[in-house]
Amino acid sequence: MTATPGTPSKQPYPPSSAARPPRRPTALRDSLTLMSLPVLAALGLSAAFAGGGTRRWFGGRSEGQRAEAQAAKDAAAAAFYELDTAQRDLRISIETITAVDDSPAARRAVSDFEALGRRIDEVSQNYIQAVDAHDLDRDDLEAAAASRARAQLSAAKDELVRVKQELDRFGGSLGPLLGKAETQLARLAPAVERARQSLLAASNALDSVREKGLRADDLAARLASLSPELTRLNQGAGQHGVAATLERAERVQREAGTIRAEAERLPEKAGEIDHRLVSLRTRAQALTTRAGQVEPVLSELRRRFAAACWQDLQQVPGQAGENVRQAELKLREAQTARDAQRWADATSLLSTVRALLNGTDEAVSAAGERLTRLNAVQKDPQAEIERTRFAIRDAQRLAMTGRTNPDPRHARPLDDAVGRLERAIGTLEGRHPDYWHFLTETDAVRQAVARVVAQIREERGGAH
Repeated sequence: MTATPGTPSKQPYPPSSAARPPRRPTALRDSLTLMSLPVLAALGLSAAFAGGGTRRWFGGRSEGQRAEAQAAKDAAAAAFYELDTAQRDLRISIETITAVDDSPAARRAVSDFEALGRRIDEVSQNYIQAVDAHDLDRDDLEAAAASRARAQLSAAKDELVRVKQELDRFGGSLGPLLGKAETQLARLAPAVERARQSLLAASNALDSVREKGLRADDLAARLASLSPELTRLNQGAGQHGVAATLERAERVQREAGTIRAEAERLPEKAGEIDHRLVSLRTRAQALTTRAGQVEPVLSELRRRFAAACWQDLQQVPGQAGENVRQAELKLREAQTARDAQRWADATSLLSTVRALLNGTDEAVSAAGERLTRLNAVQKDPQAEIERTRFAIRDAQRLAMTGRTNPDPRHARPLDDAVGRLERAIGTLEGRHPDYWHFLTETDAVRQAVARVVAQIREERGGAH
């Protein structure tokens, strides 16, 4: 509302006794009164007939109409005030919603409030015009004019009341939107405070690790990148919006918490890298010694077994030596990175060293294991044969459990395994048997049988 009606008129009060002139003695006063009555009567009649400036008195009916009009005016003023107050309160609710919510429902609420505002302006203008159209304080107010004023003011009041009811209903419909908005606003201040505290904790954690001689430059740079976000948080939701400020506060808190955790773990991480450097350096030295033992193993394999048993191991000594040299080079680079406190680089280099040493260890171990297995099968091939046959028979019993005839899906691969084992046994005949081919075949047969067993158990487990 933009206009405010005038204040109700005030009836003049009679003069106080202090303003009255002092009375004359009684005898003199009475004589003057008796003498003045004919004169006053004559003056009064003369003035009445001459149309003088004295007030016209209309009697009780006119004053009654004036009082009723004044009552209607007061009632309309009260309705106007109540509507104005309700509109102001509801505008605060709408502003709360729009500060948080940009959903279609929120935009529709704003549009409906604006439409109600136009309706309020209309009835308010009607009320103000009704007030301005009638001067209830006029001395010569006629009864008919007072009656018209009462009617117009009563109609204006009724309009104000009806619009107030519409406004109340609309305000009631805003409950869910307003509740959601108020919830988010209630989260705002704590979220911003948590973000600030997280930034402070991260800064303190960095100071602590620096006191231990660790620079943590990358963490410091990440923390510095959050400074603009803190500035925006300090500028407040009024400038950036509640939803955006909440999201920013939560992100700052999360990222600052990560920086703090990494800073607190930095001394432990440095210790782990130091330990890995020592451990991998020792392992590389041990592998250098073991790699030197591969050549004698190969020599024995070449002397006692067919070429097919050792040809794939010919490159192991050279490759092992090269891998160890590469590992030692990467170890030196990792030590340099650690000294420069480039923790990510040091960790990556150490992972490369570990992979190189793992591959070398497997290759060196493979040569020794090959000789051990070939020695065992050369001495007693029957043990490997019986081990494989037992696996096949065990699978066949499982396939026949609860059945008269085996399932072809199980029987076929088991029959194939039997034939494959017999062919592998056949390769042992001759002056220079290929024991390594025999061992790889029996391994493959057992693996095929294990797959059939797993399939049977899976199917029977699903059936139950």
